[in-house]
Parts: sequence; structure tokens; C-alpha cells
Amino acid sequence: MIATGGQPIYGIDVGILMLDAQFPRILGDMGNARTWPFPVRYKIVRGASPEVVVLQGAEGTLDAFIEAGRELVAEGCKVITTNCGFLAKFQAELSAALGVPVATSALMQAAAIQAVLPPGRRVGILTISAATLTETHLQAAGVPEGTPVAGVADGCEFQRAILGNALTLDVDQAEVDLATAARAFQAGHPELGAILLECTNMPPYKKAISEATGLPVFSIKTYVKWLVESLPR
Repeated sequence: MIATGGQPIYGIDVGILMLDAQFPRILGDMGNARTWPFPVRYKIVRGASPEVVVLQGAEGTLDAFIEAGRELVAEGCKVITTNCGFLAKFQAELSAALGVPVATSALMQAAAIQAVLPPGRRVGILTISAATLTETHLQAAGVPEGTPVAGVADGCEFQRAILGNALTLDVDQAEVDLATAARAFQAGHPELGAILLECTNMPPYKKAISEATGLPVFSIKTYVKWLVESLPR
């Protein structure tokens, strides 16, 4: 057998473009490497803070994301994803620039989820910031028109820690925040048949959300695992 080289690192298929953040990343969070059942490689995009990306539309950061993505591809990554659902707005640009499968956002699952739900049921998007998740984001991710969207309560512990880029997070309270938001979403939209988590920091609370609503819950974790299953071995 002849082994062929050409790259510096092997065996890491998934590259994750990370926001420039310091908040805690508990098990289940996309930024915690132990969350994944396979190795991943991270690249921090300096200057792309949660405030800049979520609240300020990621203005002026596209070139930095492209550069970091190209570095991950050069290091052997076969799939590139990001750790913020709001980066869906860069899907077309990153896909064109990187030349490998790119999944900027969990939101890209919305159409597929909707397709498997029974008539009269809708997938609903739970986001960290309903005020700034715009039609631009949804359209870039291919979200079906009219898909209901709801956010966590403004100023709740989960939002405070993530968008405020805080050094501490009350995990128990954040779990309450997510379960409460999911119940309110379901109460306002009884047609919900599944919940899609926009935010990549929400997967640690999937169990609480499922128990609160009785609904299937999809996230960036379900999306990336599906993509990895498709790769040739």
C-alpha cells in the first residue's frame, strides 16, 4: 500500500468557524469539542463577536470568515460549518469561496423538516434574538415562507450570557429560559410539529425543550452529524 500526503493534518472532516467569544461552552454546545462523536477543528474569526454577528448583522466580517474557512479546508476539513445560525446570510458567499460543502446555519434544515411533517403541522424556529433574525437570514437558508419564529425572553439569563459574551452562565436558569420560551412558542402556535434551534448554544437544553413541548427538536448537531454521515470513507 502506498500512502499519499499533501496536507498537514488527517482524520478531521469537520471545520467549525467560531465567533470571537469568551462565554462558557458547556457539554452539548457546538464550541465544546467533547460534544461531537468525531474530531472537529476550530478556527476563531477574530472580531466577529456575538454582538457584531447577531445584533449588528455581521457587517464587515465576510472576508475574515472566508479566510478562516480557506485555512480549515487547506488543513484537510471536508465540511465547513459555523457556530452561529445568523451566519446563514453568508451561505452563498462561503459556499462559492470554499469549494467544499458549507453549512453556515442550522436554519438550512427547515425545508427538509417541514417536508416530513404531517399536513397542518409546521416547523418553528426558536432563536436567541427574534428582533434581529431577518428575512435576509431566513431566505439565505431556504426557510419556507411563513415559518413561525420565536425568541427567548429579552434579557433572560441565556441571552444575557451569550449576547453579552459573559464569563459566567447560570446553566440551570438558562435551561428554564429555553423551556419557558419553547412552551410559550407552542402555546402561541399550536400547529407546531417540530422545533428547530437557530442558536448553536441551545443544544445542551434539547432535553428540556423536548420535555416541555413533546416535540422533536432539531439543531446544528443534527445537521452536522447528517452531513458527516454522507462523506466517503
